[in-house]
Amino acid sequence: MHESNLPKNPDSGDDCGASELLDTEVLNMPQKFMDVLMLGRCSHEFSWPRRAADGDYYQVCLLCAAEYKYDWTTMRRTERVEHSKPETTTIRRAHTREKRPSWVPRARRLKLDLPLRYRVNKTSTWYEGTIENISQSGVLFHGPQELPVNALVEMVFEMPEEISGQKNSNVVCQGRVMRFKEAQADATPALAASIVDYKFIH
Repeated sequence: MHESNLPKNPDSGDDCGASELLDTEVLNMPQKFMDVLMLGRCSHEFSWPRRAADGDYYQVCLLCAAEYKYDWTTMRRTERVEHSKPETTTIRRAHTREKRPSWVPRARRLKLDLPLRYRVNKTSTWYEGTIENISQSGVLFHGPQELPVNALVEMVFEMPEEISGQKNSNVVCQGRVMRFKEAQADATPALAASIVDYKFIH
């Protein structure tokens, strides 16, 4: 097994690498907010798609808070969400009786061959791996270190533009191991992890 550690700084301890990345992100955020407020423009850095109460998915821009519907089948944002006034009780009851289809087409998987680093949450040792694909359910990757199901995992990799809205956007993801497949003769162990949230690294 190959292991790698984040660069250590004698003033910050074993976990300095992730802290430095997040500190840099915080320093860059005020300027981005000023661009939105003063210039009326936003480059949009989107969160991981979230599921609304009606079952549809949407994304929130981490800079301007704009919301857009997200289609996992095409992996595209479709339209901006405009929040209207609360519906009346009669209309809400009508929606609760609406039947949704029992079968939903399988969401698209974005096949990749991207490097990533991963570790058990709040530990100091990082492992090098490779992402196979990303989909609505999370990320499938291969790496040298086996992790148990339900383990909380931290992952650093380049989030595809189809999801993040930005090119060359490195992120720190928080996730949970959902499935694990032992190493085969010609491959390293495969891990499937859900993504709870992520932050951009600037």
